[in-house]
Amino acid sequence: MKRVSIERRAPGSEQLPIFSQVPHALARIYASRGVQSQAELGRNLKELLPDSEMKGMNEAVARLAHAVVSNESMLIVGDFDCDGATSTAVAILGLRMMGATQVDYLVPNRFEYGYGLSPEIVEVAHTQSPSLLITVDNGISSVEGVARARSLGMDVVVTDHHLAGDQLPDAAAIVNPNQPGCGFPAKSTCGVGVIFYVLIALRRALQQQGWFEQQGLDVPNLASLLDLVALGTVADVVALEHNNRVLVHQGLKRIRAGQARPGLLALIEISGRQKERLVASDLGFAIAPRLNAAGRLEDMSIGIECLLSDDADYARDLAQSLDQLNLERRGIEQEMQQQALQLLDQIPLDENQLPYGLCLYDEAWHQGVVGILASRIKERTHRPVIAFARGDNGDIKGSARSIPGLHIRDALATLNARHPGLISKFGGHAMAAGLTLNSGALDQFKVAFDQAVREQLSADDLDQRIETDGELSASEMSLELAERLREAGPWGHHFPEPLFDGQFSVLQQRIVGQRHLKLVLMDAKTGISVDAIHFNADMDCWPDQAIVSVRAVYKLDVNEFRGQRNVQLMVDYIEPLERTGE
Repeated sequence: MKRVSIERRAPGSEQLPIFSQVPHALARIYASRGVQSQAELGRNLKELLPDSEMKGMNEAVARLAHAVVSNESMLIVGDFDCDGATSTAVAILGLRMMGATQVDYLVPNRFEYGYGLSPEIVEVAHTQSPSLLITVDNGISSVEGVARARSLGMDVVVTDHHLAGDQLPDAAAIVNPNQPGCGFPAKSTCGVGVIFYVLIALRRALQQQGWFEQQGLDVPNLASLLDLVALGTVADVVALEHNNRVLVHQGLKRIRAGQARPGLLALIEISGRQKERLVASDLGFAIAPRLNAAGRLEDMSIGIECLLSDDADYARDLAQSLDQLNLERRGIEQEMQQQALQLLDQIPLDENQLPYGLCLYDEAWHQGVVGILASRIKERTHRPVIAFARGDNGDIKGSARSIPGLHIRDALATLNARHPGLISKFGGHAMAAGLTLNSGALDQFKVAFDQAVREQLSADDLDQRIETDGELSASEMSLELAERLREAGPWGHHFPEPLFDGQFSVLQQRIVGQRHLKLVLMDAKTGISVDAIHFNADMDCWPDQAIVSVRAVYKLDVNEFRGQRNVQLMVDYIEPLERTGE
């Protein structure tokens, strides 16, 4: 359904002095990612960018400090994804560490209120009589909500990282690295990173006022919140530029040392991971989905309470509930994916081509899972996808996922300007967005969306390009290098985990755990045999005993089983090269 090309990254310069103490393969990897100085490899907290460069920080800190000292009632208004949950937990824990005693939270139910500080959710907040609302991971587009809050006598401090619209809300303060005029260089800082920075500045201000000494409080150790900052940063798939790499690395250090929140430790345990060997990808693929399942199917407060709990037994109970929700989410997703693939089969093809921009809708689909569905179909087709589910009052709600080359929010903004009234509302990022349509407008929108995508993407853009770090020599396919690569992270978006490619003979193949392909491969050049596993293999293609050789793209990893440690290839992509009889 999609064409795939495997390309090797430009090598860069491996001769810099900073690479003299690392293996050649790792030097090659760093160089290909543009690393030019030791500072880019540093992961110490002292290397974090200063909070003073964030626009609106002084105003936010002044208002928050007054609220803490005056013991005002504060309400955190969060979001229903992992970044929102960790942002909410960090805000509450941090403010309580400062001495605030009246701090609570409110997360809009995505099915009743939708995203952000809407006027409707402000009315709900008002029933709790807070004097200050603090948004985390939302608020930059909540013009009407902030206005309603002010009319009801509540101040609002906005902390967010999403792109601003044409008008900013009239809040007491806005801290957002992506707001107009903000000079903070790390534009990829996510919601939990922004509120963490606000707390750093607030602590300094209160310390200068002598607040902690007056109250007999220890100066808060905000580093104790870095486990949650790391989780939210990885989960939101923001670019891991240097600042975010520092935050994630420091959070992982705390987790590995067992110095994490009881709820996070419980989620790690229930996902079958070892905290001592946890890496960034574990946060993204094992922990975050369990938290997100609460926001997708029920209420994110379950996830937030899990992160906030100081009681290990209670946290474990909540983690088990989140795990069950995630299993339920998987079942719903798999059923929806099968239905979506059937819909794809029904689309009339023009010269054997799908539309450039795909829109899929089924009135039975679950609103909370269409985002994952759009991601899965995007992976299968390598083109922008919007999956819609039935909303309220004749509306349908869509979740969009894009591919490199198309900024999906900008594409929706273009559509909105070109066809006024077609889209009820929208928002999002370069690679993901959400929108609402009247159900009667779907057919018109499908045509308009496909046209907008065709204007920005060529046929070549629809070919999936997998970038690798080349082949490994016989000496490099080792436990030592696998461990060095694990420790050289954190790897993530815009600082990709090392991928290698090579040709292999297939010695053994079998399916384990229903959909995972277990292999024994022999490197065509070195003759080395190695275990490999390919998760969620295409069951239409595997197993196939006629396949005798393949090209594989893989990560080098360590498999631990019954005390034995061996190199294992984690296969991301595999294609047959030769079959018996050919």
